[in-house]
Amino acid sequence: MTAGAARAEPEFPPSFPPDQNQLPRLPAEPDLYGRLPIPVPDRDPWYDEPSDLADYAPGQIVRSREVQTRLLGIPFPVYTKQLLFRTNDDHDNPIVTATTVLVPGIPWIGSPRPVVSFQEAIDSTDSSCNPSHTLQVGTMKESLLLQYWLEQGMAINIPDYDGKAVTWITDAEGKMVLDSLRAMKNDTGLGLADSGIALYGYSGGGSATIHAAELRQSYAPDVRLLGSAFGAAPTNLTSLLSYATNPEPGLTGTVSFGAWIGLAMWSRAYPELAPRIDELLTPEGRQILADVQHRCYATLALTGAYRPVTEYLKDPATKLEDVPEFAEVLAENSIGRHVPDTPLLWWHGMWDELIPPSIILPTVDSYWNRGADLRFYTVPAPEHIVNAVTGWIPATAWTSAILRGLPPGPAFKADYQPLPPGFPGA
Repeated sequence: MTAGAARAEPEFPPSFPPDQNQLPRLPAEPDLYGRLPIPVPDRDPWYDEPSDLADYAPGQIVRSREVQTRLLGIPFPVYTKQLLFRTNDDHDNPIVTATTVLVPGIPWIGSPRPVVSFQEAIDSTDSSCNPSHTLQVGTMKESLLLQYWLEQGMAINIPDYDGKAVTWITDAEGKMVLDSLRAMKNDTGLGLADSGIALYGYSGGGSATIHAAELRQSYAPDVRLLGSAFGAAPTNLTSLLSYATNPEPGLTGTVSFGAWIGLAMWSRAYPELAPRIDELLTPEGRQILADVQHRCYATLALTGAYRPVTEYLKDPATKLEDVPEFAEVLAENSIGRHVPDTPLLWWHGMWDELIPPSIILPTVDSYWNRGADLRFYTVPAPEHIVNAVTGWIPATAWTSAILRGLPPGPAFKADYQPLPPGFPGA
């Protein structure tokens, strides 16, 4: 072995084609979390389901506890309470998941303290990456975005909307968000039963946000939702999978990791997919899929980027989005089947390497044509992470305004596309 070469592990492909990501198997974040004094959810009995869970109503609290919120390991001075509650999975089976409620010491006068339900872009395959755990150890990557709501005196609800078993961009995320808000309202000690609520999320968190907004009227009409602000939310999963599984040039090639997450997580939510995926993948593809089963977003992205799934199919001509088992799951969980009944603020970058505007604009048009109370704009700046920041600023201002009782403003659709059709990431 030459100096500086990485040793591949036996259960991981020893090498990759020269035009692909050459990283060896990376350490996984859950392995590090397992060494810390705060137990990961899989080893913490607080997260255990009661034997009579089916008797609980959605949003009913199973147990609660007070914990310490940390930022980069440093205790953060805000009251923090966690609630474990009953919710439903993609098949309406009862499950438990957790939410974390932050209440600042700043008093709120004149009305019930308003709440922002903040859906982090979890985008992970292990429950140790959920915010109920990362808030305690100080590694929640979006924690700095909470400060301006907290500084105003608003409470923050941060749900583990992927659940203990972990799902990804499915309807169940919306159910978990809504049931987390029911649980928050049900905890009399928090004093938030009559609070107005706004939803916020970007990327994977945007998916959970808009799923919740779509399902509110039918699933949780008791949740007083004043509006939802979200960006870069994947909408048409069929188009997204088609884009993410194929080789893409330049920065757009990083999207490959999203397809590997999808294969891992959809086969958990829909177990009938697992043998079909096994049948379609090469041995090397199955090794990569096994490797991404328990990782957080950072090493998932590094492992899956520039490794297009189509190059790990036994038949490279196979289009996963056309495989009947996949087609049904993608259609069942795409956004746009229901029109939200509350105000929306939605933004998207003019160029996005992970979720091109061309994937989401048909849903924008569908919402608009069906009368959604929509404010949509294309941000005149490129790149997925850049627009997490550009959109957060007006989203903070807009959610703060509607939570203070101001009107959401006029509806508009500013959906310009400056790049030519077919341009990668457009």
